[in-house]
Amino acid sequence: MNAVIFDMDGLMFDTGKVFALAWDYAGEKTGIGKAGYMLRKTQGMGFTAARELWENEFGNSYDEEGMRRHTREFLLKYYAANRVPAKEGLYILLNYLRNKGSRLAVASSSPGWEVENHLRKAGIWDYFQVIVCGEMVKRSKPAPDIYIKACELLREEPENCFALEDSRNGILSACGAGCKTVMVPDLWQPDEATENMLFGRFANLEEVKLYLERTGILD
Repeated sequence: MNAVIFDMDGLMFDTGKVFALAWDYAGEKTGIGKAGYMLRKTQGMGFTAARELWENEFGNSYDEEGMRRHTREFLLKYYAANRVPAKEGLYILLNYLRNKGSRLAVASSSPGWEVENHLRKAGIWDYFQVIVCGEMVKRSKPAPDIYIKACELLREEPENCFALEDSRNGILSACGAGCKTVMVPDLWQPDEATENMLFGRFANLEEVKLYLERTGILD
């Protein structure tokens, strides 16, 4: 087993606060008011996958295309002026995995331009052999499509891949694909049912590295 698939938002980068600000901005622009609180309800999902949740919340006032457009507008301005902080232990884990010769992938519901922006600004784009973004699969998380696609491109069976996730929808996606799923919580702590699905749970990415090193599971 020598393949590891990373989620991005909330797992590699502390993007939660930025998305909340973006959805506050987009909500006000589209007339539904500040909508940053929807982040907790839709964590790990793209706009299309979360459409029913948005429509249940805002009814006919919900303008998906407007939300998408104004969110992108806010994020482009924000990212042009700011670098989103990397989560604790990211570089330590990535360097360890590179030195082990592990094959690495990203499986993110975010659009490709955003994934590339974060990875390049953080200087880690070249660590990954495979990158799968939201627009590359028909169904977003919690469907397993994005992890199945990542495994296919890595040319690995899902049971031979570790998946690193922070959200319930991401965990359901990775487990549904058959990956060994490790959680590093961000905005949400797992309930008992979710906990039982996990291969492991750690406080930060450095702890994941220490576990892999101690057990020799990648050897």
